[in-house]
Amino acid sequence: MTPLRTITSTAPIRICDNGGWTDTWVARRGKVFNIAVRPLVTVRIDVFPPGAREERVVLNARNYDLRYAPSLDSPEWGPHPLLEASFREVKPPANADIEVTIRSDAPAGASTGTSAAVLVALLGALDRVAGVRRGPQEIASAAHRVETVHLGQQQGIQDQLCSAFGGTNFIEVTEYPLAVVSPLAMSDSLRHELQRRLALIYLGRPHSSAPIHERVMRELERRGPDCAHLETLRAAAERARDAFIAEDFDALGSAMRDNTAAQAEMHADLVHRDAWRVIEIAAAHGAAGWKVNGAGGDGGSITLLSSARPSARRAMVRAILQDNPSLVPIPIAISRQGLRVWSD
Repeated sequence: MTPLRTITSTAPIRICDNGGWTDTWVARRGKVFNIAVRPLVTVRIDVFPPGAREERVVLNARNYDLRYAPSLDSPEWGPHPLLEASFREVKPPANADIEVTIRSDAPAGASTGTSAAVLVALLGALDRVAGVRRGPQEIASAAHRVETVHLGQQQGIQDQLCSAFGGTNFIEVTEYPLAVVSPLAMSDSLRHELQRRLALIYLGRPHSSAPIHERVMRELERRGPDCAHLETLRAAAERARDAFIAEDFDALGSAMRDNTAAQAEMHADLVHRDAWRVIEIAAAHGAAGWKVNGAGGDGGSITLLSSARPSARRAMVRAILQDNPSLVPIPIAISRQGLRVWSD
């Protein structure tokens, strides 16, 4: 059946999140520097006349090759709680049937905020179906509520904000979960140089470190929001912001390195041995910096900032893959735009 209309939305993922962990409830206040990049998450909502199809709402999760009709009234979650919980935050239209198709070119569990990007894109598209146009901060807050309120998970706020705003941002958490987002201007020359030198390496398996994160959260709660580890992370975010504004790649790399070292000091397993091996090879190739993405732990990904030498990134990545063929370089491009929604 031909839909009455189609709504499409896209949202970027996030890398190089200096200051991560300070955007959580245990830190209470925080500072985060991050960069929005492609590959994008894409959501398409086909809208049909009410009662025209057997099911009112159909979810099509392309990455999982799964298409099904979620039970909107059941107290139990179906195969994809994250997607289903979105319909508790934004109700499906009562005057239409819809099919929601979701696709991402980023590997699941890459520690690049893909889940947040999915929620931002999905909620933005659902808003458009309902005739509502919320700003990026409101959409990011709604995406955060899906995970923390509807699903009862512990979640920081930086991923949702990065996906909603796009570009490069300095996020100051004034009182969790409230934050002020300062988009940082990026000249064409700076964007070109970042594109040339940044590399994203997927460590070959989805990030899965919930027990480690729970232990770190308990320890941070015990030490309090002003503990040395959190202060070091906040300072790393400020240094990354200042280096970016000054277009000082050596200083940016230094902030990335210090942030990763601070993560390891919080708990040794937050920087996995596979990440350390990538770092060792990157350092041997003169890399300016490295940042284990997200909270860290087993699996996930790492952002590398190569040296200024021509072809340095290519040689560095080639050496990393020769050492461990199970690792996967993810092609990235800086995304100046955040959430985009349009109708066909």
